Amino acid sequence: MILDTIARREVAAGAVHFPGLIDLDEQKLVLAQCIALGNGPAGFYRPTVRGGGQMHVEMMCLGLHWNAKTYRYESTRSDHDRRSVQPLPDNLKRLAARIGAAAGMPLEPDLCIVNYYRDGGRMGLHQDKDEESETLRLGVPVVSVSIGDTARFLFGGLRRRDAVARIPLASGDAFVFGGPSRLRYHGVSGIEAGSAPSELGLAGRYNLTFRQYCLRPSDGTAC
Repeated sequence: MILDTIARREVAAGAVHFPGLIDLDEQKLVLAQCIALGNGPAGFYRPTVRGGGQMHVEMMCLGLHWNAKTYRYESTRSDHDRRSVQPLPDNLKRLAARIGAAAGMPLEPDLCIVNYYRDGGRMGLHQDKDEESETLRLGVPVVSVSIGDTARFLFGGLRRRDAVARIPLASGDAFVFGGPSRLRYHGVSGIEAGSAPSELGLAGRYNLTFRQYCLRPSDGTAC
């Protein structure tokens, strides 16, 4: 569960860090779910990006698949094995929605990208800008949940060359960025191996980033 007493830190307008928001029991449940889904069909794999290089994390998408070669979302993993994407479980949708609400930024997630960082894993500075244009224009947030080893999270500005804040994201932390911060550059320079709570029995870090690909049309038609 999300803890009743919430600590929050405003990093920038539209960007909120919630240290220790998710209690250990909920972390264990999320971890077990990530492992089970990751071992299922369309589970974790190491994406190959434009130019032929491989990412430094293992990735699994739920709800919709992010194609690392086209930078588009799709229902099958056409850049890898053409498997259909696993659905985003309802309990994870509810978790992300509660976190977004705690930040004052409503979210109805329809996809989640789960990245698994082993020791040495990292993610270069990038923008999350492949969702529908209306979602981006309205600043619908991204909700990030950390499970396992602490990440050395980088949070920059709207230009790649802007100054970067370095924020440790520990197990159970959540980070939300939307509104004027929705298109800020961010990344992970590495993880602190061995820093996960011993009760998790985990080496490495799972990061779940929930997004809303498109807004729900008022007439009920598909996005």
